[in-house]
Amino acid sequence: MATIDDVRRELALVRYPGYARDIVSFGLVRDVAVRGDTAVVDVVMPSTNVDLARALDESIRTRMTRVPGIARVAVGLHPDPRDGKRPASTAPARAPLPGVAHIVAVASGKGGVGKSTVAVNLALALQRRGLRVGLLDADIHGPSVPLMTGVPDSRPSMVDGKKILPIERFGIKLVSMGFFLDDRSPVIWRGPMVMSIVRQFLKDVVWGHLDVLVVDLPPGTGDAQLTLLQEVPVSGGVIVTTPQDIALQDVRRGIGMFATVQTPVIGVVENMSEYVCPHCGTHEPIFGADGGRREAEALQLDLLGRIPLVSELRESMDRGAPLVLERQDHPVSIAFATIAERVAAALDDRRDHTEPR
Repeated sequence: MATIDDVRRELALVRYPGYARDIVSFGLVRDVAVRGDTAVVDVVMPSTNVDLARALDESIRTRMTRVPGIARVAVGLHPDPRDGKRPASTAPARAPLPGVAHIVAVASGKGGVGKSTVAVNLALALQRRGLRVGLLDADIHGPSVPLMTGVPDSRPSMVDGKKILPIERFGIKLVSMGFFLDDRSPVIWRGPMVMSIVRQFLKDVVWGHLDVLVVDLPPGTGDAQLTLLQEVPVSGGVIVTTPQDIALQDVRRGIGMFATVQTPVIGVVENMSEYVCPHCGTHEPIFGADGGRREAEALQLDLLGRIPLVSELRESMDRGAPLVLERQDHPVSIAFATIAERVAAALDDRRDHTEPR
């Protein structure tokens, strides 16, 4: 196992960009920790120049690959306390969740696009591929995962009064604020409380060994989203949108949020791509045609799949019996299976390009 001294010796070879002097002798290394195979390095940035921050981050990561026993590195670049500023696009230190191989964030720039429906069915479709899957409902103010999975009255148990045991349903592990509320209790919390709950759901839950933890984020780009992206290394984001222009406009904001904290976007899911009449089978693009595909191409992202607007999907979620399990031969279920296949392939590709690190 690597030691702090091993990490510090390698850091002494990292030069501050543009200088011949290393960051250790400059006094810029604020803290170093070794957690298993992960090195956590906190550095003070005396400049707010984003390009310098990126160059330094890359240099540190490159050096850490040479430390025996270190497979991962979390780099935190912090503002100089004398100026109170922080580089705009630096990534904070993010330690992985023990036992969790990948975290996938399902996000949307606006509400009402079916993000939670996509998150639940994606998690189940990944589980059907033989993966060990967890689902974290991070929509603190509007949790819907308990109802969509048919366990609205379940209550998680605690271990030693400190750790939360997730609810298990359909072979996946679930945590949601909805498990701690009755159906009439509003969550009237300011940002710090929301951030605290998201951290607790990440780090105080007994997730066990998971191949993928799917996180259903609230709409927008607020406290819950930034807490997730700053606390743990997210393998990638899945952006959910509908085809109309007003939803597509918010896609760019969501992608910008992921870019700000240096988190890749796996691709885009176009939900409610067209209405399918349950009586005559007519397909009608009531929200516009191919908006998700065009936006994905413009942003150089993959279109992971298109989900039609069908009554069976809505009815299955209301009953807590997701369509991907209830009717596996349904076109919607097949579409989710394709999305899950593409997400899993992206995660495998990311692992191949980042290990060892």
